[in-house]
Amino acid sequence: MTATAEPDADAAQAPRLEAQSEIEKGPVISQFRENWILGELRTLRQDMMEYRNQMNLLVTDRELEVADKAMGYATNTVTYFFYLIAGAASILALVGWSTIRDLKDNVRVYAEKEMARLTSEYEARLADLERELRKKSRTIAENQEEIERTNEIHSLWLKSTKEPSAQAKIEIYDRILELRPDDPEALAWKADAALELGEQRWALSLCDRVLEVDEENAHALYQRACAWSGLGEIDNALSDLEAAINTSETLVRHARVEEMFRPLQGLERFDALVGNDSDLTVSG
Repeated sequence: MTATAEPDADAAQAPRLEAQSEIEKGPVISQFRENWILGELRTLRQDMMEYRNQMNLLVTDRELEVADKAMGYATNTVTYFFYLIAGAASILALVGWSTIRDLKDNVRVYAEKEMARLTSEYEARLADLERELRKKSRTIAENQEEIERTNEIHSLWLKSTKEPSAQAKIEIYDRILELRPDDPEALAWKADAALELGEQRWALSLCDRVLEVDEENAHALYQRACAWSGLGEIDNALSDLEAAINTSETLVRHARVEEMFRPLQGLERFDALVGNDSDLTVSG
C-alpha cells in the first residue's frame, strides 16, 4: 500500500502531460493571433457603430421626405379644392342649384376627412420605421455585448494557462461558465483540473455534462476514461479511451504516458489501443 500511495502522490503533484499538450493546442493562441483577433473585434465594433449612425441618418431622411410629400400633397389638394369651389360657385351662380355656404361646408367636411386619412396613413408608416429602427438598435447592442463577453472569456483562458494551481484554474473556469453556461471546453478543462485534485467523481460528472451536448468530444471522453480508471472501473475506462482515440488519434501518445492509466497498463486491450514504446520510437 505504501508503494502504491507514493506514485499516486507524485502523480497528483506532477503536471499531466496530456493536459499541458491540450492547453498548447487548445484555447491558447500566440500573441500575434491574439492581437489580430482583438484588432478584428475593434474593427467590427467600429463598423457596427457606423452602421448605427447610417441607420439613424437614413430614418431621419425618410421622415423628412415623408413629411415633405405630405405637405406637398396637402397643398396641392387644397389648391385643387379652391379651383373646384370657384368653378362650382360660378356654375351655381348661373343655375342656382345650391347656396355657396352649403357647398363650402361640404367641401370643408370632405377636406377634413381626406386630411385625416392621409395623416393616419403616414403615422402608420412612421411607426413601422420606428419599430424597425428599434429592432436594429437592439441587434447592435446584443452584438456589442457578445463582443465584450468574448473578449473577457478570451482573457480568462489566457489567465488559466498561467495558473499553476488546479484550484485556481477551477475558479477561472467557473467564471467562464458564468459568462457562457455549459461551455464544453470550459467543462472539459474543469474536469481535467478536478482530476489533478483527485476528484474523480466530480470529473466524471463534468464530462457527462459535456457528452450530453457533444457525444464525440474527444477531450471529454479522454478525461472520463481517466476518471473511470481512477475509480477502478476498467471496462468503462477502456471503452471511453477507445472512443476518444477513434475520434482523435493524437491522444494515443498521451495515453501511453498517462499516470491515471497505470491500472490499465499491461492489459491486452489497453496495449492494443495505445501500442508500446517501440511504436512510439518508430513513429517519432
